[in-house]
Amino acid sequence: MSGERGGARRVAITGAGTVNALALDVAGTMAALAEGRVAIGPLQFDEVERLSVRIGGQIHGWDAEARFSRQELSLYDRVVQFAIEAARQAVAQAGLALSEAEAMRAGVVLGTGGGGYNTVDDSYRALQAQGKNRVHPFTIPRLMHNAAAAHLSMRHGLKGPSFTVSTACASSNHAMGLALQMVRSGACDVVLTGGAEATLCFGGLKAWEGLRVMSPDGCRPFCASRNGMVQGEGAAVFVFEDWDRATARGADILAEVAGAAMSSDAGDIVLPDPDGAARAMRGALADGALNAGDIGYINAHGTATAANDRSEAQAIRSVFDTPPPVSSTKSMHGHLLGAAGAVELLAVISALRDGVIPPTAGWRETDPAVLGLDVVPNESRRAQVDAALSNAFAFGGMNACLALKRA
Repeated sequence: MSGERGGARRVAITGAGTVNALALDVAGTMAALAEGRVAIGPLQFDEVERLSVRIGGQIHGWDAEARFSRQELSLYDRVVQFAIEAARQAVAQAGLALSEAEAMRAGVVLGTGGGGYNTVDDSYRALQAQGKNRVHPFTIPRLMHNAAAAHLSMRHGLKGPSFTVSTACASSNHAMGLALQMVRSGACDVVLTGGAEATLCFGGLKAWEGLRVMSPDGCRPFCASRNGMVQGEGAAVFVFEDWDRATARGADILAEVAGAAMSSDAGDIVLPDPDGAARAMRGALADGALNAGDIGYINAHGTATAANDRSEAQAIRSVFDTPPPVSSTKSMHGHLLGAAGAVELLAVISALRDGVIPPTAGWRETDPAVLGLDVVPNESRRAQVDAALSNAFAFGGMNACLALKRA
């Protein structure tokens, strides 16, 4: 089967890696998603008692000292640590080995909303609360948004384009959409892409509390009892590769990235517009040469805020006469902000590759505003899914939708 489609190259996913509250690898994450396991619980970090919201999808059991040298840790914010481990897993699964010439055509495109948030928080605490007059000499290299992309390019010798996309909660879907375009166009043959986020610290959560959109007791997307979002942390990184290159070397293809689209509401800085979301979904279908009827699953943005859930439900109903099953896995691992779409792409791969649609956990009762959607409540479902969409929408009215096909 040719990798060309209308003059453009097809794009395969040949490797995946993740670190998130559900598990520290892909296999564990897939199992947790299939079980509908919820990893949201009490937060543990400095000054958490000063917060009014004290739950999240926090990664526990992360031993940074056992994973990285002292010199490395002087440079690696928590967000970079997560990205490095996720990329290590993805590269290992893909069996990626690049010659010097191939390395020139391999790059990195990562998404993050906050970058080195823990470094920022620690530095302000040192200066203000502890009265110190200096911060760590590597504070800037640790906190800069492109730190994770830079370290991935260095660790894996990727000498093509490497950069970071920061569009709040759409960051990783924007990044993966750009990675698709880069491989499809021939600008690169291989791109490490996805997202990483680590904002579960006092300053990060205190800022979000100000918006009054956080739940004190759990994430229940599309449920009448929902009362806000819950934050998570972690990373997911994928190897996007030219289809012909992947098949020629006998790589195991996890899924095909068929299409992507991005849109802007050009409206309100925080309130979503259903039309913008609908245009992104329609655009992804068109870009992937798919019809609405081809889609067997939608991984929703599904934040469990009233504004998002109702707007997204309206958008889905406008694109699909009969919507396919829709679920939000944020109910299990929390909202990873700029890394949300990356971790949630694992749910899409689960549906395509394993025939398991993860549930919307914690669902209790029907919300009249989302009638017409099958939100796969509380229990995963077996189904053959040949194509799926993954939604990510962000403050600023920035929308990004990916379309994937079963390999």
